[in-house]
This record gives sequence, structure tokens and C-alpha cells, in this order.
Amino acid sequence: MSETKHGPFPLDGITRDAAGVARYDHLPASLVDAIRGSVEAFGDHEAIIEIGGPRLRYDELWARAAEVAGGLRAGGFRTGDRTAILLPAGVEWVLAFLGTLLAGGVVVPVNTRFAEPEIAYVLGDSGAAHVFRPGEPLPAGPAYVADGLTLVDPAAIFYTSGTTGAPKGAVTTHENFLSNIETALRVVPIDRASAAQQRNLVSVPLFHVTGCNTQLLVQLAVGGTTVILPTFDVGQFLRTIATERIDILVTVPAIYALAISHPDFATTDTSTVSRVAYGGAPIAPALVERIKKAFPAARVGNGFGLTETASIATYLPDEWSTEHADSVGFAAPVIDLRLADPDPESGVGELLVRGPNVVSGYWNKPEATATAFIDRWLHTGDLARIDAEGLVYIVDRAKDMINRGGENVYSVEVENALAAVPGIAEAAVVGVPDAVMGEKVGVVVVPSAPGAFDAEVMFAHLDGRLADFKIPQYVAISETPLPRNPGGKVLKRQLRESTAWGLPVRGK
Repeated sequence: MSETKHGPFPLDGITRDAAGVARYDHLPASLVDAIRGSVEAFGDHEAIIEIGGPRLRYDELWARAAEVAGGLRAGGFRTGDRTAILLPAGVEWVLAFLGTLLAGGVVVPVNTRFAEPEIAYVLGDSGAAHVFRPGEPLPAGPAYVADGLTLVDPAAIFYTSGTTGAPKGAVTTHENFLSNIETALRVVPIDRASAAQQRNLVSVPLFHVTGCNTQLLVQLAVGGTTVILPTFDVGQFLRTIATERIDILVTVPAIYALAISHPDFATTDTSTVSRVAYGGAPIAPALVERIKKAFPAARVGNGFGLTETASIATYLPDEWSTEHADSVGFAAPVIDLRLADPDPESGVGELLVRGPNVVSGYWNKPEATATAFIDRWLHTGDLARIDAEGLVYIVDRAKDMINRGGENVYSVEVENALAAVPGIAEAAVVGVPDAVMGEKVGVVVVPSAPGAFDAEVMFAHLDGRLADFKIPQYVAISETPLPRNPGGKVLKRQLRESTAWGLPVRGK
């Protein structure tokens, strides 16, 4: 294996174990111990603020979470049992999460966008002993805090929402959580000396690893403040940045585009924002430039990760974010990367990830675990290339690659180019069956406004930016948003099967 390049990130305090996995030295014994340290050091600091709801200091948060733990234990909950959280983002969600950990249990954050059959599957598959539901009081009892939790103990099960098949539960340990926390502090970066004064705005769901692991838990571990938007509204998002004096923003590119374009943005005080991170979707270089101009005092970066990596696997720091906007950055400090079976010409292969943040496997799915986790390496299913500097470029999901007459076309590469085309709100690139070529490139475009999309403008933009065989020959216009699963992934199989392509609009 060639040496993984980690870019500008600090690499001190890291030791490789006997199996070769890099691990952070001197982590707390458990996530509970890490948060207890914040409570002891910053008890009177604000811990959680729910916009339109309660505000809790660290001492209040700990006391109420311990009461939830006591209520669970009084109801027969045992160490290692699971709870499922069906609550919206807010103070009660955090209390349910921490209360479960303090009870010695394992949290199952449920995607509230799942359909009822999917929710029923998660509850049944996880064997949840208790379900936190909206409108029902949280358990309450004599304060209880589990002792003796260790790094290898399971702490949560996050269910992925794949584009096919039943959701898979990624078993996340205390070490997975703590490793991701340490990684976030190093790559964003967050100044440890002033971390307790920082305020992070969570505008993405807490049932995903970005909102939970890289925002909420990082702040709880360092004594900072987490401000939660229970539901997203761009006007409220902007008002909250100003009124709550937000330091750190982490969200998807589309939300930044909405915020910057909002009529109230020009009068919103964003001077406190020192860190801006994005991820989860391709981003146009022009939008990166707009973000940097909109938040001139902020370091801007791009993060990439999966549920199975407990969030951050790679990060693109501010210094590289403009010139390499299509990259997801360098390997995080304790991450090793490999490419399986790289193409000799393009260098593209399946991305493999190894590190202490990689989860231990899938709950109740030994076959899926054996397929995805081999000799401590996670097989991500993402196709990527890594350049000489160590910068990682995600070019496609393996199953979404288009084979056009023997030429590989990576749909994400084309979608990245389309992201900068005027008049396109969103676009998905898929293979269109062809009797001669096997497949040709098709795109489903959702215009930014009625009549805003012009195919000739798109072709003019792509010519010279992409090889001719990568430029879509079929174009379909959708008046409705692209179909997505509850995790936000585009359902490309559904698009391929449901789209009436007609004749090619370009080429043969």
C-alpha cells in the first residue's frame, strides 16, 4: 500500500496498533466520559439551544439526561439494550440520545423521513426496547449514569438508506464517535483554547451523522454551544446566524445557495462566522466563490464521509477549496485510503477506507458485513481517483457508472460540470440503453424556474470541459424535484426506468 497523504492536518498523538490501524492517543474512555468532562468544566455554559424551544446549560442537560436514563432503567432497560429516537431535532432528541448512553444503552436514531414500513423495519431489526415518540413524555426516574463503558462498546446504530434493499444498521462504537470528534477538531479546524465559546448551527437532521457526530457531539465534547433549527426555513436560518452569534456552519451546498440568494442576506450580520463547511453533493466552483465572498471572515472547507465512517473520512481545507472545488480533500489524520482495481488509464478505482472511525459492521447482517468490511478495510462502493498531492476526487457510485461503448463515464463527474450551468436547479446523469453502444449518457434536468433551462447553453458550457463521449446525448426535463430516498440520495434506477427519453438531442 502506498503511503496515504494527509495534507496539512496535524498528525501528532497518533499510534498504529498491531493491525496497522492508526488511532488517536489518549481518547476518553467513552463518549459519556467526554461529555462528563464538559459538564464538570463548563457546567454553567449553554449547551443546547432549540430555536423556538428550550435552552439548557451543561449542568441542566446532564441532570435531565440522567433522569431519562433513570427512567429507562426503572422500566427494565438493561446495558446494551437499544432505544429508537423518532423525535424531531431539538432538546428532547438530545436528551433521548444522551439519556440512552447514560443508561448504558445503544441509540438508534431513526430517519423520520422513512416511510412507515421502513420505520417498522428499523424498529424490528434493531430490537428497540424503548421508542422515543413525538408527544410522549420522556422517561423520568432517579438519576442514573452507567459506569465502565469502553471504547469498543456499541453506542449507536445508524441505519443507512440505500437506493435498493432494506436499510442497514451501522454499529457505531464509542471509539468511532470519539475518533470523529478528534478528527473534526483537527481538520476544520477548531481552536481548542476557545472551543467552549464557539456556537454551531445545526440545520441538517440529527438522525444523520453530519448533524449528530460532526456538529452536536463535537460541541458537547469541547463545551461549545449547539443551536438547533427543528425545521429548516432559510429566513430563520439567517436570523439565527445573527441573533445567536453563530461561529460554525455545516450544511449542504443547496442551503448556502438559498441563503446567499435570499433578500435578507445583505442585511444579515454574519461577521461572527469563522468556519463554513459543506458536503453531501457536488458544488459548482462559482458557488464556492460566492460562499467565500458571503462569509469573508470564514475558513471554507468540504467534508466527505459515510455513515460507515462515522462522518468525516476526508476534508478539503480552505487553502484548496477554490482551485480544487471538485475534490473532497485529503485523508483525515487517522484515515488510510486505497483504490481497489484502479483503471490503468484514468486511475479510478473503488475507494477503500481504514481507520478507527470505521464502524464495526452492520447490525444483524453478517453477509453484508463480510462483503463491505474486509481485513479492516471498508469497501465504500464509491469510485474515486487520488492525485499526486493526495487529493481525493469522488467520480461515481460503482453501480451508477455508465459504460458507453467501452468508455467509462462517471455520472458524478458530469453532474459536477452541470452544477455550474445556468438554469439548472438539479440534475441527475444516468445511462440510457442503446443497441449499438450498450449505453449512452442521459440527463434529467430540473430547471431553476420555468423556461430557465436551455439545452444549447448546457452544451456550450460542457464543450471543452468534458470529453465528447461524456456529454449527455439524451435530455429530459422534469417539472418536479428528482426522486430521492429518505437519506437524500437520488433514486437513479427509478429515473432510468420511468423517464421517457425520446430521441437523442445531440450526436448519434
